[in-house]
Amino acid sequence: MDLEEQQTLPHSPFAQPIRCIVKLGGAAITCKNELEMINDEILHKVAEQLRQAMISSSQKPPGMDWSKRHGASEICCNPDEFKDHSVIDCSPFIVVHGAGSFGHFQASKSGVHKGQLNKPIVKGGFVATRISVTTLNLAIVRALAREGIPSIGMSPFSCGWFTKEKHISSGDLSSVAKAIESGFTPGCSILSGDVIISHLAAYSKPKYVVFMTDVYGVYDRPPTEPDAMLLKEIAVAEDGSWSVINPMLQNSVELTVAAHDTTGGMETKISEAAMIAKLGIDVYIVKAATSHSLRALSGVLRSGIPNDWLGTVVRSSR
Repeated sequence: MDLEEQQTLPHSPFAQPIRCIVKLGGAAITCKNELEMINDEILHKVAEQLRQAMISSSQKPPGMDWSKRHGASEICCNPDEFKDHSVIDCSPFIVVHGAGSFGHFQASKSGVHKGQLNKPIVKGGFVATRISVTTLNLAIVRALAREGIPSIGMSPFSCGWFTKEKHISSGDLSSVAKAIESGFTPGCSILSGDVIISHLAAYSKPKYVVFMTDVYGVYDRPPTEPDAMLLKEIAVAEDGSWSVINPMLQNSVELTVAAHDTTGGMETKISEAAMIAKLGIDVYIVKAATSHSLRALSGVLRSGIPNDWLGTVVRSSR
């Protein structure tokens, strides 16, 4: 998004800036090589850290998942717990998540990501993909609700978002803004979650954005390779181009995209993070469910990046 596009943005529906936008990477919260399998341990830890960072009370609020859990015989519900709690002071924030092992199989098999909904296979694949990703979305909303975060699931499809060539051609944010104004945390979910965040950030002006992944940040080559180096800081110029300033590299950065990833992988993540950084908003790319992700979520990195913090900061060079 260039300066001219920023100046022509319609009026923002957000009454006030939100604290942050959090992207939960699909590879971090699911077992990406196992079809439709959630990484329950990581998801629970992420939800716990979001509660610690976003809810000011040291006491855990009552859970809000009043539905029957797998293997349980009864619904877990105790409204009396709320009598001893004041109004939940939860910072306004948005969670966007990737699909991981959900949705990508259905989308790639049917060609949903290429459009052409007039074809029966694409229309069938669209339905199958939506069933899969909304299953994951519900699991994430429930995990947040169990931590006392008043979360609700919101689909870009239901909100009237449309895409053209993998980019948002129209996206009505009024439903998201109304949810936040009412005290809820929207949880949005195959349109790339990174593209959604870039659109949300332009209108909601968060103080910072956190990308949670299954690795510690961005590396100069695939992190599984020997001697892969963590890129600590990436600077973004006014024209959207970016360069690594810490550490100083002699060779170019190799970006790879998994063959099954229909939303663009790391290359999309970096380009969308750069678009957000152009707005003057710091982006932290960090491994989920670690002490480093908790520090990023809490906002302490805005005052300076400690030497012992593991992650990648993408920020404007201005």
